[in-house]
Amino acid sequence: MKIILTFTLMMIPGVVSSISVTGYSGGGVTITCKYDKGYTANKKYFCKGQWSECTDQIKTDKKNKWVHSGRFSLYDNTRSAVFTVTIRDLRELDSDTYYCGTDISAKKDSYTEVNLKVIRGQQIRTVRGYSGGNIIINYKYEMKHKNHEKYFCKTAADQCFTVINSNRAAEWKQDRRFSVHDDRSAGLLRVFIRELNENDSGEYKITVKVSEDYSFFSEFNLDIRDDGCCVKSISLSAAAGGSVNISCKYPQSHISDVKFLCWRSGADLCAEETSVKESRRWSPEGKIQLYDDREEQLLTGRISHVTEQHSEYWCGVQSDQGHKSFITRVLIDVTEQTSTPSSSSLSPSSPPPSSSTPSSSSSLSSVESPAITSASPVTGSSLVVSVSVVLLLIITGLVFMIGTLCRRRRSNNTDSSSKTSHVTPANNEAVYHYDCNYEEAEDTYRQSPTNTSDSSDNIYANV
Repeated sequence: MKIILTFTLMMIPGVVSSISVTGYSGGGVTITCKYDKGYTANKKYFCKGQWSECTDQIKTDKKNKWVHSGRFSLYDNTRSAVFTVTIRDLRELDSDTYYCGTDISAKKDSYTEVNLKVIRGQQIRTVRGYSGGNIIINYKYEMKHKNHEKYFCKTAADQCFTVINSNRAAEWKQDRRFSVHDDRSAGLLRVFIRELNENDSGEYKITVKVSEDYSFFSEFNLDIRDDGCCVKSISLSAAAGGSVNISCKYPQSHISDVKFLCWRSGADLCAEETSVKESRRWSPEGKIQLYDDREEQLLTGRISHVTEQHSEYWCGVQSDQGHKSFITRVLIDVTEQTSTPSSSSLSPSSPPPSSSTPSSSSSLSSVESPAITSASPVTGSSLVVSVSVVLLLIITGLVFMIGTLCRRRRSNNTDSSSKTSHVTPANNEAVYHYDCNYEEAEDTYRQSPTNTSDSSDNIYANV
């Protein structure tokens, strides 16, 4: 009976109901105020301060239409007999007692007491992405809200079009190009938008619905640009188990930001990721190594042990709030492993090659060529050729020397060049005159006398 009586009193005009609302500085809250259906035509208002001196923040008699007054907005839904109040850009000084009420003439107004508490919180302001790329938006919330439903929507024409909501913690929910994941163990809501285009630019809102009475939200601006500095996609090839080098340009506005390279696998946006925070210093050794040259606005990297499953990578930048912008897609065509192992042309102990490449390939990557690790043996055919050349040179030299000596001998022994050798019994010595002219020697042999006494001499002459 007590419960029924309490409910009846709350429905009587002038009887107060009370709700507690928590908001975060920089963000906003949406408060739901119910009223009796008999007062749909009456004015609705939202005031601040104690009831006796409550100051109107917004008041209107317009129905089914948003009305704005500074940071306050009001929408009177006559069909549901509910009006909604929104406060944007919350400040800690906004913490106070408020009333949302119905203006009833000749009677005490019907109202609901709202106790608003604004606590300090870090809000998303602007997130920048690039046409053709992807983006991850991270929203951190308190663990006490881990089981509350979350919404992500784009605001336009005073209305929030819900893109997707998340009421499960274990999986990504996808709606066309939008995906959302609520990591309740970390108190982190992640929103992923792929294949960005300039039409995606605009105001967005992440909302946490605490109860039927209120919800809080964070609004931010999504800025999508088409920067000419960077290519949208790079295609490379590598042997299975080998390595491949990549090179990605990034916009000047991200010079001081963290750079990363991640492997995307299905719904997992970054199954493996490596980041580099300092300029001109290699990241720790691993499967992916990175080198950020901020003067050249160039991210260079090396991916080792490539497999067919590791075919899609992304070069990107990460803001100080953890938002990630995927700028350049790197597709790797993995071929069968070759017999000659590949070796990297990049070494963690030395900086990568200069990026002074043609403008058409400023973000182009190069596949490293296999390096020769040992000298090749000399083949049999090349050995034969070498020996033949040496022998030919030796023979030519000898022939030249013999010919020269013979010509000198002939010039000094002109009178005796055609003579035969003489044997003198006195000294019993034989003197031989060798003639280098083989044609003359042959003629001498043919003209030798038939006399037996002379034949012995001619034998020596024609040897």
